[in-house]
Amino acid sequence: MPQYILALDQGTTSSRAILFDRQGQVFACAQQEYPQHFPQPGWVEHDALDIWESQLACARKVISDSRVPASQIAAIGIANQRETTVVWDRATGEPVARAIVWQDRRTAGACDRLREAGYARQISRSTGLELDAYFSATKLQWLLENVPDARERALRGELCFGTIDSWLAYKLCGRHVTDVSNASRTMLYNIHTMRWDPALLDLFGIPEAMLPEVVRSSDRVGVAREEWFGHPIPLSGIAGDQQAATFGQACYDKGMVKNTYGTGCFMLMHSGYVPPVSRNRLLATIGWKIDGRTDYMLEGSVFMGGATVQWLRDGLGIIKESSEVEALATSVPDSGGVMLVPAFVGLGAPHWDPYARGTIVGMTRGTSKAHIARAAVEAIAYQSAELLAAMQKDAACPVMEVRADGGAARNDLLMQFQADLLGVPVVRPLVTETTALGAAYLAGLAEGFWSGREEIQALWRAERRFEPAMAPERRDELRARWARAVEHAKGWVEH
Repeated sequence: MPQYILALDQGTTSSRAILFDRQGQVFACAQQEYPQHFPQPGWVEHDALDIWESQLACARKVISDSRVPASQIAAIGIANQRETTVVWDRATGEPVARAIVWQDRRTAGACDRLREAGYARQISRSTGLELDAYFSATKLQWLLENVPDARERALRGELCFGTIDSWLAYKLCGRHVTDVSNASRTMLYNIHTMRWDPALLDLFGIPEAMLPEVVRSSDRVGVAREEWFGHPIPLSGIAGDQQAATFGQACYDKGMVKNTYGTGCFMLMHSGYVPPVSRNRLLATIGWKIDGRTDYMLEGSVFMGGATVQWLRDGLGIIKESSEVEALATSVPDSGGVMLVPAFVGLGAPHWDPYARGTIVGMTRGTSKAHIARAAVEAIAYQSAELLAAMQKDAACPVMEVRADGGAARNDLLMQFQADLLGVPVVRPLVTETTALGAAYLAGLAEGFWSGREEIQALWRAERRFEPAMAPERRDELRARWARAVEHAKGWVEH
């Protein structure tokens, strides 16, 4: 009987493959970064073949290094960076252009024109999303308009569109599919009818022939070809990375909240089994569909989380490794009054300002790189605090705790400051690889590897609980100062 699940965790800056055992513990892991492309200000691209090749290499490496035969792997689950848009040739499997990444802002003007024409309400009602360049629809529209012959080929059924899960599934097993969680991030999928929305396809000029089949998040959708791993392995779980992390955190009850600290920060609250309506510019999104039931989420998105630390490393050169930021930041007692608003690609929820830009305020002659590092770490927490405040306004019940995961969740300074700003405990699980774990759980459920959600809930363990220790008056003072700094960052780019 197979003893492992292979999770493919395809992220914005790296691909990873993780083997999980029956206790939901990491048995082996492999990771590989791949190139980022920034051809113009505000443009972010990936070569989809780099994504595939790095992801395949990681999967093969974790199998070979762990000496686990592929026959001992019950299933594959995919968790992926969402909204990133790939178009490829249906016959050859070759991309027709670089993928446009979720962070890319090139279609902000197109969104402005649609908003001015009065389409924002229709889009929100159908998809639960804000009209924003973050999502796939305008990215796909741009590719069809700017890649030679793309629209004509798409109309003939020669091209496939997909988010990264679709791309990997196609390369692994030849199926052109996406799951409901990823479909709900395209700005083309109606979360009420659970179908591609004909009116939105017409609005964006998207031929339905290029769209993937939408499947459940936990279901066998194909089998990875034997050539990839030496043995055919079922592909049985797919979810966007943030929904996968929510599932991995066992947030299965209404009102439970998780926040992932990755390249961006993404806070999701389980909102029940009907699409929620936000009055505070949060998103309504599909969490997952298992058997006949669909779970819905309220979501807030921060575009620059851990990527802010990467900027300290790669842009400013004040640290050599991202892991050094905590020690540098804790070398000073506070940020010395410095506020860093990392709006490098605009601001996400609850502001939705694509024209905001990164801003540092409050510097003096005494400001050091340590103060800037601390301000960068604290900025991640400030942005997430804005999300929870909006969620608490939308939700009928108070939030009791926030479950944290992602790479930056290992930073104790960040976790404590986050709890202080939120005023509720932040809980870090024993297994912080919850994005990959959620994909593994979804795949394992489909294959009977785990019996159900109750068994998975019993496997969840807390590693550390960070209790808020800041006086409410100080919390209010800091959050007011942050709000002032954000106002300086807004609307910086002329449009």
